[in-house]
Amino acid sequence: MHPVLKDLLHLLKLERIEDNIFRGESRDIGGAQVFGGQVLGQALSAAHHTVEGRRAHSLHAYFLRRGDMSAPIIYDVDRSRDGGSFSVRRVVAIQHGRPIFNLAASFQVPEHGLEHHSAMPEVEGPDGLPDLTEVAPQMLDKIPEKMHRYLTIKRPFEFRPVQPMEFMSLEPRPAVKHVWIKTVDALPDEQSLHQNLLAYVSDYELLGTSTLPHGLPFGQGRVMMASLDHALWFHRDVRVDDWLLYSMDSPNSSGARGFARGQFFNRAGALVASSTQEGLVRVLAEDATHTKRSDPKKQE
Repeated sequence: MHPVLKDLLHLLKLERIEDNIFRGESRDIGGAQVFGGQVLGQALSAAHHTVEGRRAHSLHAYFLRRGDMSAPIIYDVDRSRDGGSFSVRRVVAIQHGRPIFNLAASFQVPEHGLEHHSAMPEVEGPDGLPDLTEVAPQMLDKIPEKMHRYLTIKRPFEFRPVQPMEFMSLEPRPAVKHVWIKTVDALPDEQSLHQNLLAYVSDYELLGTSTLPHGLPFGQGRVMMASLDHALWFHRDVRVDDWLLYSMDSPNSSGARGFARGQFFNRAGALVASSTQEGLVRVLAEDATHTKRSDPKKQE
């Protein structure tokens, strides 16, 4: 298995300290704090360790404080309910004696019922599309070193955007984004593992969709973003080692917060999961001036 993916699986496995208490490590992927998707994936993994014979169907989470990459994270699981068909778990992630993250997850005994789902958007397939890390050298020379590292670091997932990525453009665009995603290597069949990994990757790219109508030049390092909350619903069995289309849109930005929605489709066109996220989006002085002066009609 690819060493970067193997390391991610190690991160999500967690160390069991007590029946309901787990400890996780962190990895620096080029951000200023622990990647939110890592905490999502680890918290869901901790909850999975306390459930048998049931699969996660939804999770709702709040990011409370920045995670410290140099310190372990403790995950305390509360077995809130075990009913005939559903189980609920509440997970608190703790660092330095304070909660940094809360998660509530619900699990269900697999059963059959009514079936329908949205159609997958008609977009170009992943074959032939460049990976996110394949950025022209002249572009890397124009962006801050921290973003350079974020774009070029080896990842456990491949990301192939359908629309070209823009880092220096000030041109407003529709608040829609499509990215093909899969792990860099094959994985075991365990469904809980695939769900943990989908939770991890669902935090990539989502909040940034809310900035597209405003023409913000991320390459100049003047935009500050942080996840506030995150929700994820698992509709069907999912494999993250085969291509998934992550289709995202943002219906609203206001109050220094952006709101975005996402849908994961497999290559057969089935909707396997949905996500939503709200996050802090603050623009530093120069871009704030640009936003005020730009034509409001172009931002609709």
